[in-house]
Amino acid sequence: MRWVRFAVLVIVATILQTSVVGIMAVKRPDITPDLMLILLVFFTIHARRTDAVITSFAIGFAADLISPTTGLIGPQIISFGLFGTLLSDLHNVVSVQRIPYRIGAIFLVGLLTSLLSYSLTFLRSQPIAVSLWTEVLWRPLYSALVGPFLFLPVAWWMRINGKRRSRDRRPSLLR
Repeated sequence: MRWVRFAVLVIVATILQTSVVGIMAVKRPDITPDLMLILLVFFTIHARRTDAVITSFAIGFAADLISPTTGLIGPQIISFGLFGTLLSDLHNVVSVQRIPYRIGAIFLVGLLTSLLSYSLTFLRSQPIAVSLWTEVLWRPLYSALVGPFLFLPVAWWMRINGKRRSRDRRPSLLR
């Protein structure tokens, strides 16, 4: 795993999520794609299991930092970490390489993470200033439709391709 590239990618995604993604709003200003969710699914599909768990918690931390609704650290770290780990384990059993499966994975993980983080946020004493339908249904659906198209530039940035690299760095004439 290229951790410096990962850190730069998460920082750029958090900046884009707080600034530019609002331009892509549909019908209401709070229905936007969730770049953190898309990154979560990307790394749980493409990274090794231990790296996927670490990236899930790191992306959840970044999502908590930029969350305008919760205002506290914890709900999205827990939900992203839990469901990122589960998707990583499930990816060992079921392949999520086709676009319809990726759409389904992003939507399902988005639905589950938003339900858990909404429930954890609801436990605090202050009321939540966000619509349940927006957080649980519309944002994951919008992210699922946009997400698979963002996988290619993220894979390019992380230098992930379908072929395994040879560990042997010798020139081909010496093999």
